[in-house]
Amino acid sequence: MATDPTEQLIRLFAEESRVRAFAAVALGAGSSEQVARAAGLSPKETALALLRLREQGVVTAGDDGSLGVAYGLFREYAREAAQREYDSAAAGSPALGDERTDLILRTFVRDGRLVRLPAQWNRKKLVLRYIAEQTFEPGVAYPERAVNEKLRVWCEDSDDIDHVTLRRYLVDLHHLHRSAGIYRRPVEAAHAGDADIA
Repeated sequence: MATDPTEQLIRLFAEESRVRAFAAVALGAGSSEQVARAAGLSPKETALALLRLREQGVVTAGDDGSLGVAYGLFREYAREAAQREYDSAAAGSPALGDERTDLILRTFVRDGRLVRLPAQWNRKKLVLRYIAEQTFEPGVAYPERAVNEKLRVWCEDSDDIDHVTLRRYLVDLHHLHRSAGIYRRPVEAAHAGDADIA
């Protein structure tokens, strides 16, 4: 199993002499003698540190033997980390099959929690419809206390909305109907007007 590049770098830079040697190269030391002087290391410490840094590919030597930082490797590690983060977020995010809708939902809903509500009204309606569909069965009667409990879960990670506001939005948009303290999601899901999510 491949080791995570971040773990490799942490292990590599756990040794002070390697950090100092790497910093010297990054600041322009082009030879092992220059690295030793700049880093305050003995020739032996410098040689061992540079050997390990070159083995891991973070320091390179040009055709003329001058040392340099392998910036391309760090850019590649950053791209891989960003892709892992995106894949991880997508794994815990909603997916409805439409790429644009999924992107909007992934932006505002993570791991079954509402991160925040979109400012744009059409996107807000899409997120609210999603929450209603994921939370309430059509035609089932829910007392207000049960509605509040279910909506509190959605709001746990949100700084800009609480369950009362969320409930009000769902009622105003007819995702929930309220009568005598009982809430029901309509059996016929009304999606009119939600298609335009530009």
